[in-house]
Amino acid sequence: MLKKIGRLFVIKTKWEAYIIIYALALGCTARGAQYITDYPGRFGQLMFLATTGAVFLAGAKIFDALAYEREAREAREAGSAKPEN
Repeated sequence: MLKKIGRLFVIKTKWEAYIIIYALALGCTARGAQYITDYPGRFGQLMFLATTGAVFLAGAKIFDALAYEREAREAREAGSAKPEN
């Protein structure tokens, strides 16, 4: 039962990754807007850029992890499909 629940928290497809990254982007822009009102001027703008930059880095890492998992799965499947000599 815990494995079934745990699978809900695993990103398996690019579609799921896009949804997660979109949610992160919404949160970061809301937080960035708050930084701009709390810290007017350059510092607030830099903080806004930092929050959006973090989403770009997180999104890239998510996509890299998906590609790595896909390659590992394909290697396992290719290894198990080999005929025994």
